[in-house]
Amino acid sequence: MKFEGFSPETIDFLWGIRFNNNREWFTEHKEQYQKTLYEPMKALANEVVSAFEQTEGLKLHVSRIYRDMRMHPSTFYKDSLWFCLRRDGGTWLSHPCLCFEVRPEGYRYGFLYAVPSSADMEALRTKISDHADDFLKMIKKAEKESGIMLNSDRYKRPKPCKNEKVAEFYAMKNLIAIKDCPADDLLFSPALAQEVKKALLAWLPVHEFCRSV
Repeated sequence: MKFEGFSPETIDFLWGIRFNNNREWFTEHKEQYQKTLYEPMKALANEVVSAFEQTEGLKLHVSRIYRDMRMHPSTFYKDSLWFCLRRDGGTWLSHPCLCFEVRPEGYRYGFLYAVPSSADMEALRTKISDHADDFLKMIKKAEKESGIMLNSDRYKRPKPCKNEKVAEFYAMKNLIAIKDCPADDLLFSPALAQEVKKALLAWLPVHEFCRSV
């Protein structure tokens, strides 16, 4: 299936499941879910991942709408769908990943290292300090090519840093380079695949730098 864009019905379904999170409503709208959300998401993911075939160890994961009831006993279904490219093992939030998500409010995509372990973040800070110039050039290039700026959650007290060039990274708990968009014309266009592919490719070097820690 070729990606032809999502549709207004995609957003209608997502708002619907947010406010009608029950089996009866979902069963009545399951065909809408398949045709306007899940199948287009798989098509988009497959088109984007084709640009990363030469990147060793990078795996595609496409989410499903069904929640794990052991973790979320009060809701049956998610009100968003996403795909990500990351290495296998552990939860996706604990690894650097390249991702895309659609939700009722719109969509977002980019690079995310959301919940690294303390040990992994400490190792990453050391690596950044040891390769400061290369890392800063990498970030600047990714931001310029994608139009997505790097952000993070911050420590109240930054970690000690001997290299002033990268001192700001010692205040970071994680790395977040995500573009948030409303449900605009691009979401409903085949051109979305190229835009997402371009942004994720721009952040691939940063992803690889982080995952090699």
